[in-house]
Amino acid sequence: MGVPQEEIEDERSIVWLDIDNTLYSASAGISHAMGERIHAYFVSMGFPDEEASKLHHRYYSQYGLAIRGLVRHHQIDPLDFDRKCDGSLPLEDLLKPDSTLRKLLEDIDRSKVRVWALTNAYYTHATRVLRILGVDDLIEGIVFCDYSDSNFSCKPEAEFYQNAMRKAGIRDPSKCYFIDDSRTNVEAARRLGWGHCVHFCERGLLHVEGGKPKYIGSDIHDGDDTSGISAVSSIEELRTVWPEIFKQ
Repeated sequence: MGVPQEEIEDERSIVWLDIDNTLYSASAGISHAMGERIHAYFVSMGFPDEEASKLHHRYYSQYGLAIRGLVRHHQIDPLDFDRKCDGSLPLEDLLKPDSTLRKLLEDIDRSKVRVWALTNAYYTHATRVLRILGVDDLIEGIVFCDYSDSNFSCKPEAEFYQNAMRKAGIRDPSKCYFIDDSRTNVEAARRLGWGHCVHFCERGLLHVEGGKPKYIGSDIHDGDDTSGISAVSSIEELRTVWPEIFKQ
């Protein structure tokens, strides 16, 4: 698994996999643990509990990541945030190797597609999760939020997806397959012409989003525009949604 520094050329399509709450279930409780750490970070900056909660949710809603608001408005060191929040998560206690996920990735026909990760986490967290799940050797590249650059972009910003395509050396967005647990992130990719978009939605499961408990799928209603976007509740369903990328 590598992170290419220069553009490559490859005619195959590409599968972009979100990592957190997509390659593993939200039932693992990582969003709860992360929410607690981010709240503690706001409090450590001197914000009272109530204001910390409000800012956490506001920055997440506005920027896609609380850290984006903290960097923009409070000039924090994003690597310090990563160490104290993502870096302190007890992932080894919450996750374990996933043989079903590994088999799914092994069954993807690599003569047809490449498989990369597309994450809003920093590289260290991304690689740690993939290693614990036991699939790090099956991911060919990672596009991540580069916290070492205070001007980093993230999903759902168009710049992040466009940068991902450049790094992977793919010019045709219709060749992009993408799955993410964030409906907003999936819709952003679809607007850019990504051809095969899937929303991973464990409807009814309680998780933490922007520091607040939320039932997954509670903001999706009958009649919402779902054009060009499929929904699955298990990543195993990709075999049915994207049959053309699997070995026959």
